[in-house]
Amino acid sequence: MEQFERIRRDARVKDMSVRELARVHGVHRRTVRAALADSTPPPRKAPVRESPAMGPWLKIIRAWLVADLDAPRKQRHTARRIWQRLVDEHGATLAESTVTHAVAKIRRELVGTPVDVAVPQTHAPGAEAEVDFGEFQALIGGIMVKLFMFVLRLSHSGRAVHVAYANQAQESFLDGHNVAFERLGGVPSQMIRYDCEDGLTPFREAV
Repeated sequence: MEQFERIRRDARVKDMSVRELARVHGVHRRTVRAALADSTPPPRKAPVRESPAMGPWLKIIRAWLVADLDAPRKQRHTARRIWQRLVDEHGATLAESTVTHAVAKIRRELVGTPVDVAVPQTHAPGAEAEVDFGEFQALIGGIMVKLFMFVLRLSHSGRAVHVAYANQAQESFLDGHNVAFERLGGVPSQMIRYDCEDGLTPFREAV
């Protein structure tokens, strides 16, 4: 950070060229250009460290641990058992502690692996709708003004009604419902969900 500030100061006060700045400060010209472009140095990339001793065996260890996910708990590999199998079956020359650390790391990765779960949603025709009431910008007569958009969307068909208002008052909110119901030709028979800051809040009609 301090070096970037000195480079930028010399360039501004002494009107030095990139070549001169690089020579005076003992840095590459790429560094000078980076300092002139931004006062904050770019973050350093953490070096990727490899484990050459474990490299050939990681795939085998991972396969065993993945298979353990479907096995009874008492039949799953311990770190010591994995080390013994690598030595006995594959002729590996590894310290048990090295294998133990590798096993722990792979297990953490497997536990943290996200699983995609599909939750189907079904909406009967005319049964449910969602309402949102938010602000937007519009250019009217060459002037940018803030307006508010009321949106009611049917969950089954996706058909929606949009109504713009000059405010977000309760009168506008209720009027938006009336306009939407009139244009859609009816009222959702089961539920209307309202998009609030903490999620969708359902409102069920009284029967």
